[in-house]
Amino acid sequence: MKLKKLAQHVGALGIACGITIVSFSAQAADTIKVGVLHSLSGTMAISETTLKDTMLMLIDEQNKKGGLLGKKLEAVVVDPASNWPLFAEKTRELIEKDKVAAIFGCWTSVSRKSVLPVIEELNGILFYPVQYEGEESSRNVFYTGATPNQQAIPAVDYLMKEGKVKRWVLAGTDYVYPRTTNKILEAYLKAKGVAQEDIMINYTPFGHSDWQNIVSSIKQFGSAGKKTAVVSTINGDANVPFYRELANQKITAETIPVVAFSVGEEELSGIDTKPLVGHLAAWNYFMSIDVPANKEFIAKWKAFIKNPKRVTNDPMEAHFIGFNMWVKAVTKAGTTDSNKVIDAMVGMEAPNLTGGISKMLPNHHITKPVLIGEIQEDGQFLTVSKTDALVPGDAWSDYLEGSKDLTSDWITLKCGNYNTKTKKCLGAATK
Repeated sequence: MKLKKLAQHVGALGIACGITIVSFSAQAADTIKVGVLHSLSGTMAISETTLKDTMLMLIDEQNKKGGLLGKKLEAVVVDPASNWPLFAEKTRELIEKDKVAAIFGCWTSVSRKSVLPVIEELNGILFYPVQYEGEESSRNVFYTGATPNQQAIPAVDYLMKEGKVKRWVLAGTDYVYPRTTNKILEAYLKAKGVAQEDIMINYTPFGHSDWQNIVSSIKQFGSAGKKTAVVSTINGDANVPFYRELANQKITAETIPVVAFSVGEEELSGIDTKPLVGHLAAWNYFMSIDVPANKEFIAKWKAFIKNPKRVTNDPMEAHFIGFNMWVKAVTKAGTTDSNKVIDAMVGMEAPNLTGGISKMLPNHHITKPVLIGEIQEDGQFLTVSKTDALVPGDAWSDYLEGSKDLTSDWITLKCGNYNTKTKKCLGAATK
């Protein structure tokens, strides 16, 4: 208990003296430390372990270029083990004990929400690489994954137009990302004239494995004479038995197509994909994209991981973009000082892996292309739709009453939730 109180006292002293203590330590050491905060065990390890390896590759590659600010980068890897409160504890350790200059991590929104108060309290920097529900903009977080207007809304639009879908199953894991995304989608569908009785919503816990009754209900819902689709925000290893049960009950892409937001090449690598051919995923990157930048990235990845069968996926690309933006921002600032790096990040550009240049916006989200892909037998995706231009990420949804009047701008307004009607910042703004 004495040690715990001492740690709390030291942490409080660091806060009172300002963030310069953390930032100075990160730069004054022999190396610049980079936190890697991804689950290497538990239900999310199926998705997050690869992101840990991605960060190790990016850090290794940067060190071969000479490091950063004349110093080598050092990865500090921790395992929050799919335990949401543990994400917060590990974040505090990374900043206070390990003195990391930035953290790259989290997958689920519940893990990010757990980290958020700690990263803000200690004035750290988090790069979050996964699609999420939006409805957030923190000065201390850079969101390199997709927002609903860069994934969920375009996916529904595609199914409406190309698939003539009239009935919708919104199936998700029971936590903040699926629930908020489905709230946005439900409002959007109703705005498009879809009746309440044509929307079915279902949630299951993390790691759910018994899908027989749920898939039967989906099949029954789809038998009403209207074209039906499933919009899936199911996360983690629950996807394996879900897709297996779809195949068991003969649900195909022709009968009831599924479009997933959390199933990519990595998740499909553990599934027999033959029965899933034609089902869809909406992302901002696919491994199958045929451009030189992507071919180079894939080759480097397979060489680094020493496995020619390993795949790449969307969140890996998000880390690739975020890491390269961070390197440029630190170089521009000439320091790892949190405040200076945060200011330097906005407007920063970096190549993505689909042939374009992504940009960090004042709301701390980036521009991304939107891709819809069909699952192929080899576990890859055939791109069937791609936006002509990169789409700016919206922090706040235009379809929710509490959000449609909000905007985020950390440069001019210095606020993440500025109400455009009342002309007031609803949360903590920068000083």
